[in-house]
Amino acid sequence: MPSPLRPAALLLTLALTACGESPTTPRAATWTAVEEAALTPGQKTQRAKADDARQALFGRLMGRLTEAMGAGGPAGAVAVCQREAHGLAAAVAKEKGVAIGRTSHKLRSALNAPPDWARPLVDARRASPAFVAHPDGRLGVLEPIRLKAACLACHGDAAMIAPAVKEALAKDYPRDEATGFREGDLRGWFWIEVP
Repeated sequence: MPSPLRPAALLLTLALTACGESPTTPRAATWTAVEEAALTPGQKTQRAKADDARQALFGRLMGRLTEAMGAGGPAGAVAVCQREAHGLAAAVAKEKGVAIGRTSHKLRSALNAPPDWARPLVDARRASPAFVAHPDGRLGVLEPIRLKAACLACHGDAAMIAPAVKEALAKDYPRDEATGFREGDLRGWFWIEVP
C-alpha cells in the first residue's frame, strides 16, 4: 500500500524545483546579531577598524559640507552631498579596506539604501550601535547619526527650509524624504562592513 506521505513529498519536491531550489539545496548563509559585549577579540579588532573608517568618512564629509556652507550656504551643501559624498565613501572604503556608506529610514537618495544585513536594523530604527556577523567572518556595524543644528537647514521642517535649498533639493533629489527632522533626532546611520 503506497504511503500517503509519498505524494506530498513528491509535490514538495516539484514545488521547490519549480522555484529553482531542491530539497537538498542549502540556504544562503545569513547574518546574525552580536551584542557588543559578546564580540570576539577578532570582532573587536574589526569594530575598531569600522570606527576608524566611520570617523574618516565623517571628518571628510563634514569638512566638505562646512566649506560648502561657508562658500554657498546650505544650497551649496546639497551639491556636495549629491556630487561628492559617494566618492568620499568610496575613497575611505579603499583606504581602510572596508565597505562603508550612509543610510536612513528617510532616504534622500536611493543610492543610500541600506545593505541587506542592515535593513532590519534600519526598519527597527535602531538607536544604538549594532553588530552583525556573517559565517564567512565579516562583521557588519551600524552606527547612528544624530541630527546636528547645522543640518536643519537641509533636513529640518520643510516649511522652514529656505527657498534656494528647496530648489536645490527638488533638482538633485526629486524623491527626497529626508526632511522633517529636529535637532537630536535619529537621522540615519553609517554602515560599515569589515572583512
